[in-house]
Amino acid sequence: MGTLILLIMIIFEITFSIYCMGTKQHHKKLKNWFRIAIFIAFVTLTVTSVIEWSFRWFLLAILLFILALKGTISLIRNKNKTKPFSTFTVVWKTMLLSLVFVFALAPAIVFPQYESPKATGKYEVATASSTYTDKSRIEEFGDKEQNRVVNVEFWYPKNTDGNYPLLVFSHGAFGIKASNTSTYEKLASEGYVVCSIDHPYHSFYTRSEDGTVALINMDYNREVNNANKDGNYTKEEFYGLIQKWMKLRTDDMNFVIDTILTKASSDNNPIYQLIDPDKIGVFGHSMGGAASVWLGRERDDIDAVVNIDAPFFSELVYQKDIDDFVPKDEDFTIPLLNIYSDDVWRQLGSNSTYVANKLDNNHFKEAYTVHFQGAKHLSLTDLPLVSPILANTLQGGKADIDPNYCIETENELILKFFDYQLKGIGELDYKETY
Repeated sequence: MGTLILLIMIIFEITFSIYCMGTKQHHKKLKNWFRIAIFIAFVTLTVTSVIEWSFRWFLLAILLFILALKGTISLIRNKNKTKPFSTFTVVWKTMLLSLVFVFALAPAIVFPQYESPKATGKYEVATASSTYTDKSRIEEFGDKEQNRVVNVEFWYPKNTDGNYPLLVFSHGAFGIKASNTSTYEKLASEGYVVCSIDHPYHSFYTRSEDGTVALINMDYNREVNNANKDGNYTKEEFYGLIQKWMKLRTDDMNFVIDTILTKASSDNNPIYQLIDPDKIGVFGHSMGGAASVWLGRERDDIDAVVNIDAPFFSELVYQKDIDDFVPKDEDFTIPLLNIYSDDVWRQLGSNSTYVANKLDNNHFKEAYTVHFQGAKHLSLTDLPLVSPILANTLQGGKADIDPNYCIETENELILKFFDYQLKGIGELDYKETY
């Protein structure tokens, strides 16, 4: 929609300029009427929901309003005096206004209007945010004299008094807690309480209840970027980074789960009273998926794990004598669903950090594994819908799979898995390749 509107605006400006140059007149009155008409059309499209009002249209609305206001004032004054025609003036004004339209429409182009996958369940979904303070930990980033805070958001069934499984989500390396919102909404509509965590300083951006903002830590950002390039770290150094990253992640997840379970037994907040403490699942994307598998190994109260496009960091052992990683020699007994894109699938056979993910790893012989052919790493989040430009830039190109099909199919698989493992309903029928 944003690109279409920009195209229409630029075509109009160029066409009108050509008309002015052809007639050797500025046609100021006609242009003013056009400005007013365009603003009225924009308001009409917004009121009728053809354009869904959001932050993406704010700059354009201001620009069109200013142009319409200026045109209205000019018409009211109705000055008969006209300036001598200047081709140069017409051309540079057209170029300048075209650039202004590009700037005003940039949010709508980068974050286009899109239709989110529908929540298919019978429950209306509500949301709520909280900030938890972990008094047992001091923040290792930012203000190192403060306790660690973790921001969470809940998606849960509204206007019901039942008890529902708790699902805790962890985002990717530079992600945010809203990265898989369509997944949370679908699960909550089907009778789950979903809690998504922002890991401060591992998250691109997070805001606490008191308004405090934490951006991604640049040292962490540099570590992850360097780790994705050959030769920057030895295997032993990288193993040390894995332990550091996973400790923060799993400490956050353990703290959040423990806090929620404590509140479920003592807090009258309706959200916590909806939770069935005996049915808990964890899931996450990328580094969050690795942390979820790790937590499934650590905790006795985790009943199901979904790993979305992540290595099994918890299953890696670094052997100094061969200077390489080997998989842990221990069965993983928690029900596990692996969902992989092409980016990770092609690495499963390598002797890298994915050595433990190999399909012939007998310690994971009970795991369910699915490959989305043509998908890239971020195809398994909502980002290709929210911002195709950002997704394509971050993952190095456009995926060869329809983004709506990919996320909707993924969401359905995750629902079936948790239904089967936590509620004992349905069948986990799935294809190995989609």
